[in-house]
Amino acid sequence: MAALEDDVTADATADIPAVPLSAADDPAAGSAAHGRGVLGRTYRALSVGIVTVVLLIAFEATAVGTAMPVAARELDGVSLYAFAFSGYFTTSLLGMVLAGQWADRSGPLGALSAGIGAFAAGLVLAGTAGSMWLFVAGRAVQGLGGGLVIVALYVVVSRAYPERLRPAIMAAFAASWVVPSIVGPLAAGAVTEHLGWRWVFLGIPVLVLLPLGLALPQIKRRAGGPPPGGAGGRGVDRRRVRLAFGISAGAGLLQYAAQDLRPLSLLPGVAGAALLVPSVLGLLPRGTYRAVRGLPSVVLLRGVAAGSFIAAESFVPLMLVTQRGLSPTLAGFSLAAGGATWALGSWVQSRPGLERHRERMVAGGMVLVAAAIATAPSVLIEAVPVWIVAVAWAFGCLGMGLVISSTSVLLFQLSAPEEAGANSAALQISDGLSNVVLLAAGGAAFAALGGGAVGHGVATGAGGSHPGAFVAVFAPMAVVALAGAWVGTRLRATEA
Repeated sequence: MAALEDDVTADATADIPAVPLSAADDPAAGSAAHGRGVLGRTYRALSVGIVTVVLLIAFEATAVGTAMPVAARELDGVSLYAFAFSGYFTTSLLGMVLAGQWADRSGPLGALSAGIGAFAAGLVLAGTAGSMWLFVAGRAVQGLGGGLVIVALYVVVSRAYPERLRPAIMAAFAASWVVPSIVGPLAAGAVTEHLGWRWVFLGIPVLVLLPLGLALPQIKRRAGGPPPGGAGGRGVDRRRVRLAFGISAGAGLLQYAAQDLRPLSLLPGVAGAALLVPSVLGLLPRGTYRAVRGLPSVVLLRGVAAGSFIAAESFVPLMLVTQRGLSPTLAGFSLAAGGATWALGSWVQSRPGLERHRERMVAGGMVLVAAAIATAPSVLIEAVPVWIVAVAWAFGCLGMGLVISSTSVLLFQLSAPEEAGANSAALQISDGLSNVVLLAAGGAAFAALGGGAVGHGVATGAGGSHPGAFVAVFAPMAVVALAGAWVGTRLRATEA
């Protein structure tokens, strides 16, 4: 999709909440709700419901890593351990694309309901699995549901909330990850130890019933049905369905090749790339990889920010444990403050007075991210105190809070009602694929410079013998993040 001109953007933005019962369309309702925000009487049930759904999904996402090693051992499936993660990611890509088309044709309610159902079914299948392959299948079903849910929720926000409230609800989504990121692993560890790993999966489906009971009637009332000018009544876009399967299958083959480093793995790797590249190009807005102004740059920035930050963060605990001798618990706590500062950044971007400064705010956030990534490997120097990482990562997460929530807000502003689903899917695809690509690139650089021997160094006391392997990860990611600061200046359709 080419960059939108100012007049088109203005028209699309004005039309986004074109749902008769929304405060965005009804001036009287909007005036009555003004000043009460997302927790005012008009939006309270919807806001509490959808934010609680995100909270429970966040808790499961942060808790599953604690239970997974125990599950793999009990199911005699350690060799399939990585597929339990990659299976979720691969099917979630498919779910994202399908949800975007579904929501654009008939509204987000069906996609959200199906997604919650699939997510719950996957949890039950994984929690009751008698073999590792059934467990992986459960994770795959769960991923399909997760992909449907996240895109459907974005469409709900775009249609049910007026523009002035969207930054606040996106900040609430970000804040709902704070508590799970801190207590999720601890709670999952306690449940796994005292009740068994299966209850980490089986407990969530029951808990999600109450927030769904609050949210679904409000979603049906405020965001139900096809959007004006949408694809309601039209047939399924078979091309997008084919691209959805292509991107999912391609990502799965690439991940398989990366996990089975033998010469024969080149074959599925090449096949995966052949499927993935054209599918991605067909599903992302035209001009995304050229950073064309407007929506393409918004989608590109989401991937640049998420990929560079997550790829770097994945190596922080390993660096602190192997190079500075911290325990895994202390290494994990070095990142704990990031959840709070991420939520703070999301809250800051939601302030109405900062809307006109959003591009500068986003560019500044990416500078913070780049600085945090560049600062982290300074602890490879023995004289540098290890708490520097905690401070740097807190500032980096502050920048991420500014950037990630802002890309969501800008997506809504730049999407016509009938495009909200497809564009939300594109944003999530950019996020997910960039994580895979940059993690793979960072892992390859790490291994090439001797990183594979780092784990052995812990046992032998030679943990500091491969500092260059860590630099090879952090330095390129800092450059990618800094490039994101430039992309952040191209988020409007035309220069201000």
